[in-house]
Amino acid sequence: MLVVLELKRKFFKLGKFSYFVMEIKILEDKKNKIVLETKDLQQGILNALKNELYNDKHVKIATYSIRHPLVGKPKMILETDGADPRDVLKKAADRLKKVNEKFKKDFVKEVR
Repeated sequence: MLVVLELKRKFFKLGKFSYFVMEIKILEDKKNKIVLETKDLQQGILNALKNELYNDKHVKIATYSIRHPLVGKPKMILETDGADPRDVLKKAADRLKKVNEKFKKDFVKEVR
């Protein structure tokens, strides 16, 4: 089953920062496994997300691969011990967002 969540890539400004919405394709969606393909997500963000996923006790496998470094689309695989992988992924992304917000706050405080 191929479920496609297509979000057009749009840049928008919020204060001094620019954000974009990315395109995500769900290639496989099972009870305890999800496989995603992203178009615009960079390897650094995927690596941070993978590392954050391993902080969850329900995660059995969290990895990503890029077949070709120049033209390949990143594919992420998440397998859990029975927990809903979408919920696990969302919680990990929320935790990572909090870490990034704290880093931004501390960075701005130190730079001033």
